[in-house]
Amino acid sequence: MTIRRAIVKIVHQEDLNFLLTNRIPRRLVSRFMGWFSKIEQPLIRDISIGTWRFFSGLDLGEAKETRFRSMHHCFTRHLKDGARPIETDPAILVSPCDGIVGASGRVNGDQVFQVKGFPYALSDLLVDNDHAQTFRNGCYVTLRLTSSMYHRFHAPHDCRVESVTHVPGDAWNVNPIALQRVERLFCRNERAVIRTVLSGTGAAVTLVPVAAILVAGIRLHFLAALSDRSEGRRTFRCDATLRKGEEMGWFEHGSTIIVFAPDGFRLCDSIEEGKTIRLGQPLMQMPV
Repeated sequence: MTIRRAIVKIVHQEDLNFLLTNRIPRRLVSRFMGWFSKIEQPLIRDISIGTWRFFSGLDLGEAKETRFRSMHHCFTRHLKDGARPIETDPAILVSPCDGIVGASGRVNGDQVFQVKGFPYALSDLLVDNDHAQTFRNGCYVTLRLTSSMYHRFHAPHDCRVESVTHVPGDAWNVNPIALQRVERLFCRNERAVIRTVLSGTGAAVTLVPVAAILVAGIRLHFLAALSDRSEGRRTFRCDATLRKGEEMGWFEHGSTIIVFAPDGFRLCDSIEEGKTIRLGQPLMQMPV
C-alpha cells in the first residue's frame, strides 16, 4: 500500500472522519475556509489545490479553465462546452448536477429518508406544510456532490422559478457517515427551497440544494440576494425562466441536491443508490 493510500484510508475511517468533519465549530470553520479558499497568492493556491487532489483524486481534465486564480476558482470551475450532453426527450427530467445517488423513492405521506432507517418530515425540510402536500405520493431523489465533482447545478427541464426560500442553518457534513449518525440532517443544514413550474405541463418540481461544512454557500444566478446571510429565513418571489440544462447556480463547496416531483412522476430505471450520475442524464419520467 502506498503512503498516499494509507493516509487517505486513515482519514476516511468512520469515527475519525466524523470527528474531523463534525465535532468542530462548523460555521466558524466554514467562514474561515470561505475566506482562505479565495486567496489568490500562487503558493497558497498551489498547495491548497495539491492537498485537495491528494485526498480526493480531483480530475480537472474536463475543466474549461486550465489555470485557476484560487482554490475557490477551482471549486466553482466551469466545464468544457459539450462535456455534459443534455437528454432531449421532453418527457424526461434530467439530473441537475453530477452526483452520487442517495436515498430515493416514493414520498410516503410526509415522510422521506436521508438513509435507510433515518426518516425526516418533508414539511420540515421545505418549512411549508402546504408545499409538502404537493408531493404526497410523489417521488424524490437525493444527489450528493463530493468535493472533487463539478459544483454547478442546472435546470432539470424547461421551467419557471416561482420562488426561493432561504433557510439558514448548520453546516454538518453530508457524507454517508454523518447521514447515518445525525437525525434529520438535511433539515438542520442551511438550504434553499427552489420552487419551479415545468413549462407546458404546469407540474410543480422543487429542488433543495443543501449546504454543508467548509464554505457552505449556495449561489443562484437569478437571485443575488441569496448571498446575504445576515437575516433569518426569507422567501423571495421570482419569475426566472430557464431552459433544460441551463445553469441555475452553484455551491461554494460540495453538498447535496434533493429533487421532488408530484404523483405520477417516477424515477428512471437507471437510478440506483450508490450509482454516479452526471448532469443531463435521465433522472425522472413524466406521467404518460
